[in-house]
Amino acid sequence: MPRFAANLTMLFNEHPFLDRFEQAAKAGFEAVEFLFPYAFSIEDIGNRLRAHKLKLVLHNLPAGNWDEGERGIACHPDRSEEFRAGVAQAITYAKALDVGQLNCLAGKAPAGVSDAVLRKTLVENLRYAANELKKVSLKLLIEPINTFDIAGFYLTRTAQALDILDEVNADNAFVQYDIYHAQRMEGELAASMQKHLARIGHIQLADNPGRNEPGTGEINYAFLFAHLDRIGYSGWIGCEYKPATTTEAGLGWRQQLAQ
Repeated sequence: MPRFAANLTMLFNEHPFLDRFEQAAKAGFEAVEFLFPYAFSIEDIGNRLRAHKLKLVLHNLPAGNWDEGERGIACHPDRSEEFRAGVAQAITYAKALDVGQLNCLAGKAPAGVSDAVLRKTLVENLRYAANELKKVSLKLLIEPINTFDIAGFYLTRTAQALDILDEVNADNAFVQYDIYHAQRMEGELAASMQKHLARIGHIQLADNPGRNEPGTGEINYAFLFAHLDRIGYSGWIGCEYKPATTTEAGLGWRQQLAQ
């Protein structure tokens, strides 16, 4: 039976962020994830997790100026000091909130920078992050993202992510496999997850088109959930989708598709 974590950046967003923990627990979730904790204190987040008996399974490294459209800085050659400071900040939150893994968004490729420089920068930053995270027993994740939703994003395919991880050569670095992004860029969902299972640290979901809840689009989630059980995936699946109406109205997919 899959284990689902509510992504509080996208689910229950009818409520203020700190109130979403209670809503997730009321809806039957035992775990949560979100993009970034940094606008809130460790104490405020920790209190919500404890009060509602929730496990925080994932958040991201700082990713630049999100409100201004940045989607990560790990491939930006002029932002390495900022990236390293963000790694330290993320570790502080992760250790205090008992998070076992952190996701690194590669970012959009800056104009005028060659692919060779982008890749070298990303590999060096990932190597640094993986080393710092390993000191405190954390896993590092990298996530391919589709270029329909985020034009110019540097890391877009599973094979590319694995190739970069081969060069990073860190035993605590894995792929965050987002089913929605993978469907838009490459398909072959079941075969890819089975083939690369040992290198996948976390899975996220949304249906396509629309990035809404499972059962609203073309992806056969009943098959995929059973498939993940068969191949032995034991991690959490982050529910990072946009509710078609309200979060609560769309939660029936868990009973319908994840038996």
